[in-house]
Amino acid sequence: MAHAAATVSAWAPLRHPMFRALYVAQLASNCGTFMQLVGAQWLMGDLGGSALEVSLVQSATSLPVFLLVLPSGALGDILDRRRLLIVSQAWMLCAAGLLAALTFADTVEPVTLLLLTFAVGCGTALTIPSFQAVMPELVERREIPQGAALNGVNFNVARAVGPALGGVLIATAGPAWVFLINAVSFLGTMGVLALWRREPPARSFGVEHIWSAVGAGARFVRAAPALRRVLVRAALFMPFAGALWALLPVLARDDLGMGSSGYGLLLGSVGFGAIAGAFVLPRLRASWTLNQVVVGSALVYAAAMAVAGLVPVVAVVVVALVVGGLAWIGVLSSLNASAQTLLPDWARARGLAYYTLTFQGGQALGAVVWGAVAHVAGAGWALAAAAACVALGVAAARRPLVALDLDLRPAGEWSEPHLVIDPERRNGPVLVTVEWCVPPENQDAFLDAMKAVERARRRSGARRWGLYRDGGDATRFVEAYTVASWEEHVRQQQRVTVRDREVEDEARALAANGSAPTVRRFFSASGRARRPGLRRAS
Repeated sequence: MAHAAATVSAWAPLRHPMFRALYVAQLASNCGTFMQLVGAQWLMGDLGGSALEVSLVQSATSLPVFLLVLPSGALGDILDRRRLLIVSQAWMLCAAGLLAALTFADTVEPVTLLLLTFAVGCGTALTIPSFQAVMPELVERREIPQGAALNGVNFNVARAVGPALGGVLIATAGPAWVFLINAVSFLGTMGVLALWRREPPARSFGVEHIWSAVGAGARFVRAAPALRRVLVRAALFMPFAGALWALLPVLARDDLGMGSSGYGLLLGSVGFGAIAGAFVLPRLRASWTLNQVVVGSALVYAAAMAVAGLVPVVAVVVVALVVGGLAWIGVLSSLNASAQTLLPDWARARGLAYYTLTFQGGQALGAVVWGAVAHVAGAGWALAAAAACVALGVAAARRPLVALDLDLRPAGEWSEPHLVIDPERRNGPVLVTVEWCVPPENQDAFLDAMKAVERARRRSGARRWGLYRDGGDATRFVEAYTVASWEEHVRQQQRVTVRDREVEDEARALAANGSAPTVRRFFSASGRARRPGLRRAS
């Protein structure tokens, strides 16, 4: 991946018409979202809301992500992502439009404002995993890191521009127009998605149950060490790095003596740095490893935070924030792109939901903690302490990130085995045994190879897994694992990737004469299974 990145220009993903159209539409939508947040907070103050009620506007925006992102990720994998995204955009349009109508009619109340803000946040939670999961369908695989960087630029530019536009519009026309413009902004994304001709994947057993899908996603993450390493890096970075975003308004007002326009300048500095990062990162990825990019960017970001907190000179802070914006994009785009390349299509939205939860959760937790520290010691010293924690997080992550180029395409059609009983879809649990005959000289290598086989089985749906050796035949090994039901076992075979098949082939090459293992399937004796000749028509 590092060598491939050398040929990818900063704006290469934008040459794909659908990515380009969605990118522009999302920029408008993201600006509208930040405009609405400013408008809602301002309106809550106009309605006589307390400081707590004003702060609850931010909570109503972010809380749905914590509550709904994991089931939203499951929905993104089991339903047509394009249609799900259209539905989520339509939901947010209706919620923002209703808020605009009530505000124009001067009938909005604080509780209504919070509820409708929460409703918009629910649409955001439904959107995030699926929107990230469709990127590999819109750009080439080698362009995924740069696509992630451009999406980060999109968000940070909107974070800088949206509040400024919202503030001007509130001052000149009122918050109702902010809500209306946000509602209209969702139409662009809906229109682009409506024009996208995406073929949803075929599923022989139809749509998974939502909670079964959530459980399958959790099992995949637990059995994917490379993905867990990405999540750990995000967890070690976000709670401390998010202090900059939480304390930037306090730094501008209290330490630098700046007004709202000065705060906009600081936000714009971060946004400019993010744009610069889109140009710099391709060159870094051409000569640096993934781990070096993440570690180097995190340390530069920590240094930028420390300088911004300890040197109360506007010019110095602006330069530090430009550098910090560049480093921020370096960390986040690298982690996001790495997560996407480690996820097969059937689990992509579910895996990215865990990434989103780690990202948003860390940022929210960090905002509370570092806000409390700033209340006691001041924003400058809080930023310096958070910067030191970012550096400590880099040191604590001992296992390096590795850019893996895995073939995660489906392995192919599965030939359903001949069974003398006809299991119901929900019959379970199913016990699967795989008998291997391994000569003595290959057994140590075989045991090592089966560790990867175990992870592959668990990622695709196995719950309990074990490897046993026959006490009466030293060359005979029995692999045994359980699956929740016959339906889940069929889905398990559909989830097998080319890489999973390669892992199994490596173990098979160590068997006697490279022979294929013997597979048997056992059904719970207490479950229902019909006799032969009673198979239902499908």
